[in-house]
Amino acid sequence: MKLQFDSELDYQLEAIKAVTDLFEGLPRRQGSFDLVFPGSKGQLPLLNSKGTVNTLDLSMFQPRMLKNLHTIQERNVIPVSSRLVEPDDEYGFPNFSVEMETGTGKTYVYLRTLLELHEMYGFKKFIIVVPSVAIREGVTTSIRLMRDHFKGLYNNVAFDDFVYSSKELSKVR
Repeated sequence: MKLQFDSELDYQLEAIKAVTDLFEGLPRRQGSFDLVFPGSKGQLPLLNSKGTVNTLDLSMFQPRMLKNLHTIQERNVIPVSSRLVEPDDEYGFPNFSVEMETGTGKTYVYLRTLLELHEMYGFKKFIIVVPSVAIREGVTTSIRLMRDHFKGLYNNVAFDDFVYSSKELSKVR
């Protein structure tokens, strides 16, 4: 028995669009790139000589991203944010959330969103952080079950996944 996934559920497509629309106007990147918010606290070292790195200076794109955020918030009847990063934000870079009810396909939505961001903007690396081992196991199972479905939707796109282990840092590169 093989699970069938519905790729046309309106509320899921709207959630995916809410994320991808944040980057509207950003040129599609070719090859490796890095994602950096200058001045962000806790900036990670770059590994571009040993693997695919995600840095792209979005500082000049931030006014457009804020405008995009306002459009998304208005479309979804959410109070409009005055800025991308609050002055007391401990991270120092934009943080966004997509909130969905239980049982609506959140895992499907965020996995598909990653593939949309790759297709539309060339983003290459993503980290999924989960709060427990049980959820991690559910996510890895979902990736395995949805792999063929996503390959069918995204022109047989190749993608790898692994569970992070500090003992295997070379995988991150």
